[in-house]
Amino acid sequence: MEASYKLRCNVVGHEKDVRALAPTIFPLGGFVSGSRDITARIWTPNEHDIDFMEAHRVSGHSNFIAAVCVMPPDDTYPHGLIFTGSNDSTILAFSLESPEPVLKLEGHTGTVCSLATGKFGTLLSGSWDTTAKIWLNAKCMMTLSGHSAAVWAVAILPEQGILLTGSADKTIKMWKAGRCEKTFSGHEDCVRGLAVLSGAEFLSCSNDATVRRWLVSGECVHTYYGHSNYIYSIAVLPNGEDFVTGGEDRTLKVWKSGECVQTIAHPTESVWAVCCLSNGDVVTGASDGIIRVFSTCPDRVAAPEIQVAFEEQVAASTIPTQIGDIKVSDLPGPEALLNPGDRDGQSKMVREDNSVQMYNWSARESRWVKIGAVVGSSGGSQASSGKVLYEGKEYDYVFDVELQEGSPPLKLPYNIAEDPWFAAQNFLHKNDLSQLFLDQVANFIQEQTKGVTLGQAQPKVSDPFTGGTRYVPGSDSSGSLPQSQGADPFTGQGRYIPSSGSASSKPADPFTGSSSYQPSASSSSTQNTYFPRRQFLLFEAVNPAQIMGKVKEFNEKVEPGLKLDVQKVNDLNTKFTAGSLSEQDLPMLVSLLQWPADVLFPVLDILRAVIRQPAVNQYFCSTGLTSLEEVIKYISPGASAPNQMLSLRVMCNLFSQSTGEKFNMKHRDTILGAAVNCLQGSTKNIQVALTTLLLNYSVSLVRTPDEEFKPQCVSACIQVLSHPQLDPEAIFRILVALGTLLEDDPTSLAVARSLDIQNLLQPLSNHPEPKKVSECSTLLLSLLS
Repeated sequence: MEASYKLRCNVVGHEKDVRALAPTIFPLGGFVSGSRDITARIWTPNEHDIDFMEAHRVSGHSNFIAAVCVMPPDDTYPHGLIFTGSNDSTILAFSLESPEPVLKLEGHTGTVCSLATGKFGTLLSGSWDTTAKIWLNAKCMMTLSGHSAAVWAVAILPEQGILLTGSADKTIKMWKAGRCEKTFSGHEDCVRGLAVLSGAEFLSCSNDATVRRWLVSGECVHTYYGHSNYIYSIAVLPNGEDFVTGGEDRTLKVWKSGECVQTIAHPTESVWAVCCLSNGDVVTGASDGIIRVFSTCPDRVAAPEIQVAFEEQVAASTIPTQIGDIKVSDLPGPEALLNPGDRDGQSKMVREDNSVQMYNWSARESRWVKIGAVVGSSGGSQASSGKVLYEGKEYDYVFDVELQEGSPPLKLPYNIAEDPWFAAQNFLHKNDLSQLFLDQVANFIQEQTKGVTLGQAQPKVSDPFTGGTRYVPGSDSSGSLPQSQGADPFTGQGRYIPSSGSASSKPADPFTGSSSYQPSASSSSTQNTYFPRRQFLLFEAVNPAQIMGKVKEFNEKVEPGLKLDVQKVNDLNTKFTAGSLSEQDLPMLVSLLQWPADVLFPVLDILRAVIRQPAVNQYFCSTGLTSLEEVIKYISPGASAPNQMLSLRVMCNLFSQSTGEKFNMKHRDTILGAAVNCLQGSTKNIQVALTTLLLNYSVSLVRTPDEEFKPQCVSACIQVLSHPQLDPEAIFRILVALGTLLEDDPTSLAVARSLDIQNLLQPLSNHPEPKKVSECSTLLLSLLS
């Protein structure tokens, strides 16, 4: 029997989860790691012992590192490059000579969570923005669009120019020359990792706890079972046939000849990353921030006392497993450990005194190895640690919510760190439910009970903090959701009815229903109704009394250094309600942007209302990046839905003055990058605000043409239009933006055709309601043809 893997050493240095690993070429036998502590580190083997030492540390990202890879040496970089992908949506490249990045790659609008390198300096990246990008010499050569959810994994096959992408949409796609040649289906959950065996075969691992072996012709030739939870990472051993995997079940598994031959439990919740070194040693990165190296070579394994200490640490750890339906008294006692296991890694729960202990069978050592005490989990299933995947993202809970008996349940995702009220608000917006259910849903979340039935009674809508009437950002005074589909969200007027085309009738504005809309004289009479658009769309101010009521309430709760004195609050209340804020009041308003995120939404609501005033608009723009950064950070993923929506509305309303329009155009890359990035998992109101922002950019480009920015804006619009769950009003606005950009512009038309926009427009041309969506789509198809 071949030697089993044993602990070689613990590599300590990172302060948070180690999310990514890759073997290095220089130094030989070393590896690079990327972490949530926002650093990447290169580790090299010590000359005189079996440990590793930190040889190089690099930083430069503004958020955690999710992917790393190594570029082989070339004439410019004789020691190669280290590439890191981050939650800040960028990719940085580092040389061994400097801790500062030598290259910065920008273009993704979501977390860059996977990287791979190929021949001739090619880099392939995958992102939460659902795309993969091909880079050469720090330039994006091509964007691969086709997945409907995050691209968690990428790989490059040797010699053939074939690229692979694995996605949260449960599929793997094979690309050649920028075209999707084949889609591999079979996994029942997110594809999290890919590993190339040869030019004709590859492996994939998934959140469905399986590994699959594929032929490039499309067949799945084998499925490997062994993990009991998400498999996050997979790597091929030097023989090119066997492999290792790591996952949420806290284990590293070694697979040889199609079988799991060894399972190594870790004293931590997740084994995020694995990689294989050229000498056959295996490296794991885990959620406790520790890197562990395992070896089969007797000369490279740790001393016996260190091995024992590692086993004791594993045995002393706790395993979150939901056992509420299991009677502890029914579990077997220690005598059950006298019988051998059926397979390596087999788990067994054993009752010991008043506790439950978990053991794994080690086929190599022919014994049961204690891996920890079993405790109740915070959610999930018996086979999980509480994390549940929904729409490509991980949550602590995903509840089933039944609206009516016999109707399919709706999914309510929730993370413990979230405010229950914002999670409830997101749920209502996404499912177009009445605002009257808000408190009932939020209270249900707090009760942490699986399953709920919302009754027909309409509970009183109250503020969870005061018991008074709830203030809902962006709503009318009654706290209701926006009017029925097709109503104008700015004026509250009824559904837009397209012009009959009569010569005597003036063209109506498709957004407000008024006759003030003046289309381009060069357009045909049919096209006049929609584009090119020459007026910005702005969000009106509502409910100043309710907004200020919230400001007063939250002012009593913030820490002393952020609190305004009562007189200043009263002055702000008087002036905001009367619409008479002066330039002297603006520093105070900007200072309120420093409030904590969970109480910031009324401040953003004030700002988006008053920024239409020339003095406020001018002041905001004069403070430059300081004010912009304060607003942009609440657009980014992770911010609450109300803050995202209101921040987008602030940027829309900046267009109301020429100063603000110039400011938005100057900082367009920063603004649009953050805005498009918040599309995933967005609510209806966020989608409408985002598409209004893009529409305003298109109007600005009609007024002041910019040949460099226009194709970028077209690309951003098409990216938004490809979102699978876009609200009809948002679809309409993005179509008008595209029509405005493409009308009488051959260059923009060519860009749109190259991005295959026709396939997106064709089904929309038959969209049932509102009619304006199908009409706009038909007009755009006519333009493109």
